[in-house]
Amino acid sequence: MTQDERWLVRYQEVMGFLEENHRNPSKHRIEEHDHLNWLKANRKAMNAGKMKDERVEKFGKLLELTEQYRRKNQYE
Repeated sequence: MTQDERWLVRYQEVMGFLEENHRNPSKHRIEEHDHLNWLKANRKAMNAGKMKDERVEKFGKLLELTEQYRRKNQYE
């Protein structure tokens, strides 16, 4: 599996998590740390200008979705 394929798989996992749970990954739940760390690492790479162009557009859509669910109360 290439790096691009792994990135796409992780992208689909995080996107699925957001659509299913209607909230961002929590830093307090151990099982969600992989998603949270992936988001933070890619956000940092994008802000530094190190992300590939084809990933920037997809990741931008993901960030829009995370903004939509920002600070969502988990008990709603």
